[in-house]
Amino acid sequence: MRFHSPMSASTPTPAGPLVAVITGASSGLGEATARRLAREPHARLVLVARREERLRTLAADLTGLGATVTWVAADLTDDDAPTRVRDHVRAEHGAPTLLVNNAGAGFRARFGSERNGGFANHRKTFALNYDAVLRLTEALLPDLRAAAPSAIVNVASVAAHVARPGAGAYSASKAALAAWSEALRAEEAPHGVHVGTVKPGFFPTEGFPATELKEGRLSRLALGDQDDVAEAIVQCGLRGKDERITPRFYNAAIVLQGVLPQVIRRVVGSDRAQVLATKTVSDE
Repeated sequence: MRFHSPMSASTPTPAGPLVAVITGASSGLGEATARRLAREPHARLVLVARREERLRTLAADLTGLGATVTWVAADLTDDDAPTRVRDHVRAEHGAPTLLVNNAGAGFRARFGSERNGGFANHRKTFALNYDAVLRLTEALLPDLRAAAPSAIVNVASVAAHVARPGAGAYSASKAALAAWSEALRAEEAPHGVHVGTVKPGFFPTEGFPATELKEGRLSRLALGDQDDVAEAIVQCGLRGKDERITPRFYNAAIVLQGVLPQVIRRVVGSDRAQVLATKTVSDE
Protein backbone atom coordinates (compact mmCIF):
# COMPACT_ATOMS: atom_id res chain seq x y z
CA MET A 1 0.00 0.00 0.00
CA ARG A 2 1.25 3.45 -0.90
CA PHE A 3 0.33 6.78 0.61
CA HIS A 4 0.97 10.38 -0.31
CA SER A 5 2.27 12.70 2.40
CA PRO A 6 2.47 16.38 1.43
CA MET A 7 3.70 17.21 4.94
CA SER A 8 6.36 15.54 7.02
CA ALA A 9 5.03 12.63 9.06
CA SER A 10 7.14 13.82 11.99
CA THR A 11 5.25 17.09 12.32
CA PRO A 12 1.54 16.39 12.84
CA THR A 13 -0.72 19.35 12.29
CA PRO A 14 -3.59 20.30 14.59
CA ALA A 15 -6.94 18.88 13.60
CA GLY A 16 -9.35 21.42 12.15
CA PRO A 17 -13.12 21.53 12.66
CA LEU A 18 -13.55 18.61 10.25
CA VAL A 19 -11.10 15.79 9.65
CA ALA A 20 -12.93 13.28 7.48
CA VAL A 21 -11.73 9.87 6.32
CA ILE A 22 -13.68 8.73 3.25
CA THR A 23 -13.27 5.22 1.86
CA GLY A 24 -14.04 4.26 -1.72
CA ALA A 25 -13.25 7.88 -2.59
CA SER A 26 -11.84 7.45 -6.10
CA SER A 27 -15.23 7.47 -7.85
CA GLY A 28 -18.99 7.34 -7.45
CA LEU A 29 -20.53 7.98 -4.08
CA GLY A 30 -17.17 8.33 -2.34
CA GLU A 31 -16.09 11.04 -4.74
CA ALA A 32 -19.45 12.81 -4.43
CA THR A 33 -19.15 12.70 -0.64
CA ALA A 34 -15.62 14.09 -0.75
CA ARG A 35 -16.75 16.96 -2.99
CA ARG A 36 -19.64 17.72 -0.64
CA LEU A 37 -17.48 17.65 2.50
CA ALA A 38 -14.84 19.83 0.84
CA ARG A 39 -17.39 22.66 0.98
CA GLU A 40 -17.38 22.57 4.78
CA PRO A 41 -15.28 25.34 6.41
CA HIS A 42 -11.62 24.42 6.92
CA ALA A 43 -12.27 20.83 5.83
CA ARG A 44 -9.42 18.35 6.04
CA LEU A 45 -10.04 15.19 4.03
CA VAL A 46 -8.31 11.84 3.78
CA LEU A 47 -9.30 10.00 0.61
CA VAL A 48 -8.93 6.21 0.68
CA ALA A 49 -9.22 3.90 -2.34
CA ARG A 50 -7.12 1.58 -4.47
CA ARG A 51 -6.57 3.80 -7.51
CA GLU A 52 -3.90 6.35 -6.69
CA GLU A 53 -4.12 8.34 -9.92
CA ARG A 54 -7.82 8.92 -9.33
CA LEU A 55 -7.12 10.03 -5.77
CA ARG A 56 -4.35 12.36 -6.91
CA THR A 57 -6.64 14.04 -9.45
CA LEU A 58 -9.54 14.38 -7.02
CA ALA A 59 -7.26 15.76 -4.30
CA ALA A 60 -6.04 18.47 -6.67
CA ASP A 61 -9.63 19.45 -7.50
CA LEU A 62 -10.67 19.60 -3.86
CA THR A 63 -7.58 21.54 -2.83
CA GLY A 64 -8.66 24.13 -5.37
CA LEU A 65 -11.91 24.46 -3.41
CA GLY A 66 -9.97 25.34 -0.27
CA ALA A 67 -9.88 21.97 1.46
CA THR A 68 -6.74 20.31 2.80
CA VAL A 69 -6.57 16.88 1.18
CA THR A 70 -4.30 13.86 1.49
CA TRP A 71 -4.85 10.31 0.34
CA VAL A 72 -4.05 6.69 1.03
CA ALA A 73 -3.92 4.27 -1.90
CA ALA A 74 -4.97 1.00 -0.30
CA ASP A 75 -6.95 -2.19 -0.67
CA LEU A 76 -8.92 -2.19 2.56
CA THR A 77 -8.97 -5.98 2.66
CA ASP A 78 -5.17 -6.04 3.10
CA ASP A 79 -4.04 -7.01 6.59
CA ASP A 80 -2.09 -3.80 7.18
CA ALA A 81 -4.58 -1.36 5.64
CA PRO A 82 -6.33 -0.22 8.86
CA THR A 83 -3.14 0.62 10.73
CA ARG A 84 -1.62 2.39 7.75
CA VAL A 85 -4.73 4.54 7.32
CA ARG A 86 -4.72 5.29 11.05
CA ASP A 87 -1.03 6.21 11.07
CA HIS A 88 -1.44 8.44 8.03
CA VAL A 89 -4.33 10.34 9.63
CA ARG A 90 -2.39 10.81 12.85
CA ALA A 91 0.71 12.05 11.05
CA GLU A 92 -1.02 14.41 8.64
CA HIS A 93 -4.13 15.62 10.47
CA GLY A 94 -4.13 14.59 14.12
CA ALA A 95 -7.35 12.82 15.14
CA PRO A 96 -10.28 12.18 12.78
CA THR A 97 -13.67 13.66 13.55
CA LEU A 98 -15.59 11.77 10.85
CA LEU A 99 -15.20 8.31 9.31
CA VAL A 100 -17.28 7.53 6.23
CA ASN A 101 -17.26 3.78 5.56
CA ASN A 102 -18.38 3.82 1.95
CA ALA A 103 -16.12 1.36 0.07
CA GLY A 104 -18.01 -1.72 -1.03
CA ALA A 105 -18.98 -4.01 -3.88
CA GLY A 106 -21.81 -6.22 -5.04
CA PHE A 107 -20.42 -9.21 -6.89
CA ARG A 108 -23.56 -10.55 -8.57
CA ALA A 109 -24.01 -14.32 -8.60
CA ARG A 110 -26.72 -16.83 -7.70
CA PHE A 111 -25.63 -18.99 -4.82
CA GLY A 112 -25.93 -22.47 -6.29
CA SER A 113 -25.93 -22.03 -10.03
CA GLU A 114 -23.00 -19.90 -11.13
CA ARG A 115 -19.28 -20.56 -11.21
CA ASN A 116 -18.47 -17.47 -9.14
CA GLY A 117 -21.33 -17.90 -6.68
CA GLY A 118 -21.63 -19.94 -3.50
CA PHE A 119 -19.68 -19.41 -0.32
CA ALA A 120 -16.65 -18.00 -2.15
CA ASN A 121 -18.73 -15.07 -3.38
CA HIS A 122 -20.15 -14.44 0.08
CA ARG A 123 -16.68 -14.52 1.61
CA LYS A 124 -15.34 -12.08 -1.01
CA THR A 125 -18.30 -9.73 -0.54
CA PHE A 126 -18.19 -9.77 3.27
CA ALA A 127 -14.43 -9.20 3.25
CA LEU A 128 -14.94 -5.74 1.75
CA ASN A 129 -18.49 -4.76 2.70
CA TYR A 130 -18.38 -5.86 6.33
CA ASP A 131 -15.05 -7.12 7.63
CA ALA A 132 -13.02 -4.23 6.20
CA VAL A 133 -15.46 -1.73 7.70
CA LEU A 134 -15.15 -3.25 11.16
CA ARG A 135 -11.36 -3.47 10.93
CA LEU A 136 -10.92 0.16 9.88
CA THR A 137 -13.44 1.36 12.46
CA GLU A 138 -11.64 -0.57 15.18
CA ALA A 139 -8.32 1.00 14.19
CA LEU A 140 -9.69 4.56 14.19
CA LEU A 141 -12.11 4.29 17.11
CA PRO A 142 -9.68 5.34 19.88
CA ASP A 143 -8.81 8.48 17.93
CA LEU A 144 -12.46 9.19 17.14
CA ARG A 145 -13.20 8.97 20.85
CA ALA A 146 -10.31 11.28 21.62
CA ALA A 147 -11.66 13.81 19.09
CA ALA A 148 -15.26 13.61 20.35
CA PRO A 149 -17.75 14.86 19.48
CA SER A 150 -17.12 12.86 16.34
CA ALA A 151 -19.04 10.54 14.02
CA ILE A 152 -18.99 7.38 11.96
CA VAL A 153 -21.26 6.96 8.94
CA ASN A 154 -21.73 3.47 7.54
CA VAL A 155 -23.13 3.24 4.03
CA ALA A 156 -25.45 0.22 4.00
CA SER A 157 -28.26 -0.17 1.46
CA VAL A 158 -32.00 -0.61 1.03
CA ALA A 159 -30.89 -4.10 -0.03
CA ALA A 160 -30.33 -4.76 3.68
CA HIS A 161 -34.14 -5.03 3.87
CA VAL A 162 -35.14 -6.21 0.39
CA ALA A 163 -33.03 -8.99 -1.13
CA ARG A 164 -33.01 -9.77 -4.86
CA PRO A 165 -32.03 -12.86 -6.84
CA GLY A 166 -28.34 -12.75 -7.68
CA ALA A 167 -27.59 -10.26 -4.91
CA GLY A 168 -27.88 -12.43 -1.82
CA ALA A 169 -24.27 -11.88 -0.73
CA TYR A 170 -24.61 -8.12 -1.12
CA SER A 171 -27.88 -7.96 0.82
CA ALA A 172 -26.52 -10.18 3.58
CA SER A 173 -23.40 -8.04 3.98
CA LYS A 174 -25.38 -4.81 4.09
CA ALA A 175 -27.90 -6.27 6.54
CA ALA A 176 -25.02 -7.27 8.80
CA LEU A 177 -23.54 -3.78 8.49
CA ALA A 178 -26.86 -2.13 9.31
CA ALA A 179 -27.43 -4.33 12.37
CA TRP A 180 -23.89 -3.80 13.65
CA SER A 181 -24.29 -0.04 13.16
CA GLU A 182 -27.34 -0.03 15.41
CA ALA A 183 -25.41 -1.76 18.18
CA LEU A 184 -22.37 0.45 17.73
CA ARG A 185 -24.52 3.58 17.95
CA ALA A 186 -25.67 2.63 21.44
CA GLU A 187 -22.21 1.52 22.51
CA GLU A 188 -20.42 4.67 21.39
CA ALA A 189 -22.93 7.29 22.46
CA PRO A 190 -21.37 7.53 25.96
CA HIS A 191 -18.00 8.18 24.31
CA GLY A 192 -19.32 11.05 22.19
CA VAL A 193 -19.03 9.15 18.90
CA HIS A 194 -22.24 9.31 16.89
CA VAL A 195 -22.95 6.45 14.48
CA GLY A 196 -25.22 7.06 11.50
CA THR A 197 -26.39 4.71 8.78
CA VAL A 198 -27.20 5.70 5.21
CA LYS A 199 -29.23 3.28 3.10
CA PRO A 200 -29.27 4.23 -0.57
CA GLY A 201 -31.52 2.66 -3.15
CA PHE A 202 -30.46 2.35 -6.77
CA PHE A 203 -28.34 5.16 -8.17
CA PRO A 204 -25.94 4.97 -11.11
CA THR A 205 -22.20 5.19 -10.57
CA GLU A 206 -19.14 3.79 -12.30
CA GLY A 207 -19.20 0.78 -10.01
CA PHE A 208 -22.97 0.30 -10.26
CA PRO A 209 -23.83 1.57 -13.74
CA ALA A 210 -27.47 0.40 -13.43
CA THR A 211 -27.62 0.03 -17.21
CA GLU A 212 -30.60 -2.30 -16.98
CA LEU A 213 -32.57 0.21 -14.94
CA LYS A 214 -31.73 3.17 -17.15
CA GLU A 215 -32.98 1.30 -20.21
CA GLY A 216 -36.48 0.76 -18.82
CA ARG A 217 -39.11 3.48 -18.93
CA LEU A 218 -40.53 2.61 -15.52
CA SER A 219 -37.37 1.30 -13.92
CA ARG A 220 -35.67 4.65 -14.50
CA LEU A 221 -38.01 6.06 -11.87
CA ALA A 222 -36.28 3.89 -9.26
CA LEU A 223 -32.95 5.65 -9.70
CA GLY A 224 -31.69 8.18 -7.20
CA ASP A 225 -28.85 10.68 -7.38
CA GLN A 226 -25.47 10.20 -5.73
CA ASP A 227 -25.33 13.84 -4.67
CA ASP A 228 -28.47 13.23 -2.62
CA VAL A 229 -26.75 10.27 -0.97
CA ALA A 230 -23.72 12.44 -0.22
CA GLU A 231 -26.02 14.96 1.45
CA ALA A 232 -27.58 12.14 3.49
CA ILE A 233 -24.07 11.20 4.66
CA VAL A 234 -23.53 14.80 5.75
CA GLN A 235 -26.83 14.76 7.64
CA CYS A 236 -25.76 11.66 9.56
CA GLY A 237 -22.12 12.60 9.97
CA LEU A 238 -22.33 16.30 10.76
CA ARG A 239 -25.94 16.88 11.78
CA GLY A 240 -26.47 13.97 14.15
CA LYS A 241 -29.12 12.03 12.23
CA ASP A 242 -29.30 8.33 13.02
CA GLU A 243 -30.41 7.06 9.63
CA ARG A 244 -31.22 8.31 6.16
CA ILE A 245 -32.83 6.35 3.32
CA THR A 246 -32.52 7.90 -0.12
CA PRO A 247 -34.45 8.37 -2.32
CA ARG A 248 -37.13 8.61 0.35
CA PHE A 249 -39.69 6.62 -1.64
CA TYR A 250 -37.67 3.49 -0.83
CA ASN A 251 -39.11 3.77 2.67
CA ALA A 252 -42.31 2.35 1.19
CA ALA A 253 -40.53 -0.82 0.06
CA ILE A 254 -39.03 -1.28 3.53
CA VAL A 255 -42.43 -0.80 5.19
CA LEU A 256 -44.02 -3.29 2.77
CA GLN A 257 -41.27 -5.79 3.49
CA GLY A 258 -42.18 -5.62 7.17
CA VAL A 259 -45.98 -5.49 6.83
CA LEU A 260 -46.67 -7.45 3.64
CA PRO A 261 -43.52 -9.43 2.90
CA GLN A 262 -45.33 -11.70 0.47
CA VAL A 263 -45.93 -8.74 -1.84
CA ILE A 264 -42.24 -7.87 -1.97
CA ARG A 265 -41.33 -11.53 -2.48
CA ARG A 266 -43.73 -11.78 -5.39
CA VAL A 267 -42.32 -8.64 -6.99
CA VAL A 268 -38.61 -9.42 -6.65
CA GLY A 269 -39.15 -13.05 -7.65
CA SER A 270 -40.95 -12.25 -10.90
CA ASP A 271 -39.41 -12.40 -14.36
CA ARG A 272 -39.76 -8.63 -14.71
CA ALA A 273 -37.70 -8.15 -11.58
CA GLN A 274 -34.64 -9.51 -13.35
CA VAL A 275 -33.98 -5.93 -14.41
CA LEU A 276 -33.11 -5.33 -10.75
CA ALA A 277 -30.19 -7.75 -10.93
CA THR A 278 -27.84 -4.97 -11.99
CA LYS A 279 -24.23 -5.70 -12.78
CA THR A 280 -21.13 -4.48 -10.95
CA VAL A 281 -18.04 -3.42 -12.87
CA SER A 282 -15.96 -2.00 -10.03
CA ASP A 283 -15.51 -2.62 -6.33
CA GLU A 284 -15.02 0.94 -5.08
